[in-house]
Amino acid sequence: MSYKIIDYDPYLRPFEGDLNLRMDNYRNVRASLVGEGGNLVDFANGYKYFGFHKEGAGWYYREWAPGAQEMYLTGDFCDWNPRKHRMDKIGNGCFEIYLPGENALYDGCRVQAVIIHDGQELRRIPSYATRVVMEPGTIQWNAVIHDPAKPFKWTDGKFKGAKTPLIYECHIGMAQNKLDIGSYEEFTKNTLPRIKELGYNTIQIMAIMEHPYYASFGYQVTNFFAASSRFGTPEELKKLINTAHRMGIRVLLDVVHSHCAKNTAEGLNMFDGTDYQYFHSGPKGEHREWDTKCFNYGKHEVIHFLLSNLKFWMDEYHFDGFRFDGVTSMLYHDHALGTSFDCYDKYFSMNTDTEAVTYLQLANEVIHGFKPEAITIAEDMSAMPGMCIPIEEGGIGFDYRLGMGIPPMWIRLLDKTRDEDWDIWGIWYELSGRRPMEKVIGYVECHDQALVGDKTVMFRLCDKEMYWSMSKDSQNMIVDRGIALHKMIRWVTHCAGGDGYLNFMGNEFGHPEWIDFPREGNGWSYHYCRRRWDLVDNKELKYEWLNEFDKAMIKLTVDNDLLCKELRNLWVHQEDKVLVFERGPVTLAFNFHPSKSFTGYFIPVSRPGKYKVVLSTDEARFGGQDRIDENIVYDTVTLGDGRTGFLIYMPSRTAFAVKKID
Repeated sequence: MSYKIIDYDPYLRPFEGDLNLRMDNYRNVRASLVGEGGNLVDFANGYKYFGFHKEGAGWYYREWAPGAQEMYLTGDFCDWNPRKHRMDKIGNGCFEIYLPGENALYDGCRVQAVIIHDGQELRRIPSYATRVVMEPGTIQWNAVIHDPAKPFKWTDGKFKGAKTPLIYECHIGMAQNKLDIGSYEEFTKNTLPRIKELGYNTIQIMAIMEHPYYASFGYQVTNFFAASSRFGTPEELKKLINTAHRMGIRVLLDVVHSHCAKNTAEGLNMFDGTDYQYFHSGPKGEHREWDTKCFNYGKHEVIHFLLSNLKFWMDEYHFDGFRFDGVTSMLYHDHALGTSFDCYDKYFSMNTDTEAVTYLQLANEVIHGFKPEAITIAEDMSAMPGMCIPIEEGGIGFDYRLGMGIPPMWIRLLDKTRDEDWDIWGIWYELSGRRPMEKVIGYVECHDQALVGDKTVMFRLCDKEMYWSMSKDSQNMIVDRGIALHKMIRWVTHCAGGDGYLNFMGNEFGHPEWIDFPREGNGWSYHYCRRRWDLVDNKELKYEWLNEFDKAMIKLTVDNDLLCKELRNLWVHQEDKVLVFERGPVTLAFNFHPSKSFTGYFIPVSRPGKYKVVLSTDEARFGGQDRIDENIVYDTVTLGDGRTGFLIYMPSRTAFAVKKID
């Protein structure tokens, strides 16, 4: 059978058999889970059965632990007697206990599972626990019964996210100025209004799923159904999301299904005493680079757990979709460590984890089946064919893929290439290159580019000069260059780099330095684990210029729905370092030359008429010199070679956008 994916990309025709295998695997696994024509969304209801549930005049606790010979429930309710409340085996490796009485368990009651395996008594956090907390003054974690007196009252029933995701990637704990961990409440009060003011319509929240090690940035998850307690309560997270929806902001969860923390007392590892309950056994179950555990995506119970996890976050917390972390690691048995994806053969080989591919297809079916307007984004640097093609057309079903080749391109240029040697054609190729019919989220830098040992783009441009030359009344050639290129790099990436856009919080105003979580190596300091909002709020500093430009850039995009429109190259001149392209009704021109300003430079446009500049990086409010007059009306002419356009003054290291006015 031939799928549309091959019509979109004829280079895939030699791999038609592999694509047929992809789809056969999907259909076969799906049928084995729910039967022919079964409902996969209803299948993903594990969180409604397992874990703790008040039913009638008592409480049920259920757990899947096939390696356990016996199982008990203990906690505050029984003075932590480990053998008082024995659970019943109910088949298929599942255990159950019923505690009569509405107050047999109660809000705030600490609990643990007790597993008996090969004669050993193991204390574990229940795998479906929805609240997990660390005991004060210790490193011990416990599950906590969450049973608020009143259910949270949602008011977002009519919310519908914007068509084009303009994503503000954020971390709750870092989203504050103080030398401490920020809270859900502080984020709702202080950070959401900033995001709304900038014009972003989507937030992507990191580190929500519970993780004991703060410095893991949330990527070593132990408790998949628990919202991180270090930021506040479940109700406070719900209030954050409800408030974002009221502001018209979509909320995505940075979900980690690519691996799991090795922790045993707090996490899934060795939960029932075996290393193969949720993960592959032996070396296959170890991610040597990340020192974590690798899920067994071929196991039906694991698929059920992970699919239920996705539905839980949408159902319980009203998340509007997911950014899937570590997709490349999932797709290949060697986790793509050191692999260069320079030919199609590498996507369809013995190295491809076809079970992971099938899981991702099933995940997208559940997400879009439960919430059709949900958005899914794949963090895949390998550019697996069909990642963002609908499942029925032979794809994996994501809506977007992160444009992961763009940030390394900018880093290479800034670190290794003189400004006068920048390859403008190479920039255009990297920004505009996409697989046919697939959508990309473009970005200059996410959190990865700002971690300790690296630098933000602005700090890479200006380095130590930022410490004493960011006052508006100071003059510094390095900072001047940095501000000019920061605006241009972000704008060209924003408008040409994808069908959506992502920015990590603070980078819109050129956040200096790096991100470094409190750890032994830095004296457990929070100095670099926060956002310096005081810098952008200080009207005497140049950070305000960058922030205002980011706001104007986003507004131009939103007002003209640019990223939904066709991207067309109009002019690339290598020697002049000039790039001109069109996105919908707007033509954008960039002069990357470090020293050449052009008088009467011909800017081609696709339609004759009268044009005006609608935005320029050289505006004084953005730290420019107002050399590009926005009041002039430019009449087009047609050259002998058939090109239509107009003449305009183009200062070096500036960019502008024009729009037809008649």
